[in-house]
Amino acid sequence: MTKGNGFTIDTPPSDKKEPLPKIDFSSFILSLYSSGLVQLGQVEDPSSGKKSVNLDLAKHTINMIAMLEEKTRGNLDENEKNLLNTLLSEIRVAFVKAKT
Repeated sequence: MTKGNGFTIDTPPSDKKEPLPKIDFSSFILSLYSSGLVQLGQVEDPSSGKKSVNLDLAKHTINMIAMLEEKTRGNLDENEKNLLNTLLSEIRVAFVKAKT
């Protein structure tokens, strides 16, 4: 059972014993970045094992990361800020390369 924001989420038991990643801002941004790389065909889709390009979806993901950069400005620690700026720059470059 997980509690957050005043409500409870029942989670079914899992047979997997792998720990889930830590929930914090950096892991969230890394998750979006990783999704963007899949959408740009830079890495294999974990569910299919195949690479494919979806520039529209990649652009949407990049815009979400950019929106988070704007909305969190002044509220991140130095490590989070640097990570966000670095990943945003890298994924924008990857988008331009995928477009050409």
